[in-house]
Amino acid sequence: MFDRDMRYLQVSDRWCADYSIDSSRVLGRSHYELFPDMPHRWKEMHRHGLEGETMRADEDRWDREAGTKWVRWEIRPWWNLDKIRGGILIFAEDITHCKEMEKALSDVARTLVEAQEKERARIARELHDDINQRLALLSLEVEQLQVNPSEIELRGQELRKRIGEISIDVQALATDLHPSKLEYLGAVAGMKSWTKEFAQRQKLEIEFTTDVRSPLPPEIGVSLFRVLQEALQNTVKHSGAKRVEVQLREDSEALHLIVTDSGKGFDVEGASRGRGLGLTSMRERVRLMKGTFTIDSKPNGGTAIEVPVPFESALSP
Repeated sequence: MFDRDMRYLQVSDRWCADYSIDSSRVLGRSHYELFPDMPHRWKEMHRHGLEGETMRADEDRWDREAGTKWVRWEIRPWWNLDKIRGGILIFAEDITHCKEMEKALSDVARTLVEAQEKERARIARELHDDINQRLALLSLEVEQLQVNPSEIELRGQELRKRIGEISIDVQALATDLHPSKLEYLGAVAGMKSWTKEFAQRQKLEIEFTTDVRSPLPPEIGVSLFRVLQEALQNTVKHSGAKRVEVQLREDSEALHLIVTDSGKGFDVEGASRGRGLGLTSMRERVRLMKGTFTIDSKPNGGTAIEVPVPFESALSP
């Protein structure tokens, strides 16, 4: 609450807390003395308020030396008992934390969109540079057999083998995109089956253990599968480890997914600051499950990822 010279008459405890100000040292002082970096446009708003106008803003930016603040405010004139304008009331709320959360969510959404586009590009490359070219080469060899039918018996077995290999790779690509086994085997059995196939394709030893007997909701099963998928793909790309342990277990409070390897490891803090999308994607999926994402790694020290998901989110009723 201000008089006509913008001197403080009253302040709230919340306002003092927001700006770390002692109310006993404010009353009677000028608003502009206390905040010398006050934007000129706000001073104009105060002037309009002192002339009897009411104004408000749901969000307004204030760039200060200590950093940017976001404020929701409203200005109203007040009158004394003689119906003479005595000054203005400013209702102000610091919404900086809300704006920072909005920006963080926006950044995550943008990052996930980028991840989707990169994944589409990867699939397109695999289809064009690998599958398509192998099929084209196979087509040429079949044409050659038409010219030399005597070689059919000799080369038929080899061609069948190559067709089978292409079929397996296409099936693996489809499984990575949509884990249908999770639907007809259930989340736990589907994850175990996919892990076994992934280990065979990547020539990797993966020990998968579980004591989970309760059925998982489809959305939780898919989310856990995607976290496991990303963790194992990161192991293949960056870790260099030849053996990985995967645990899916339950205790009295939560369902736990734990992925451990003894590979190269990495600087977690540095990776989190970088532009990599894998960690961001995993963290966001875990957040949506109301779980927590913990990663313990250091250069040449291996990596351990643990994802506890609370029972109220993880288990079907």
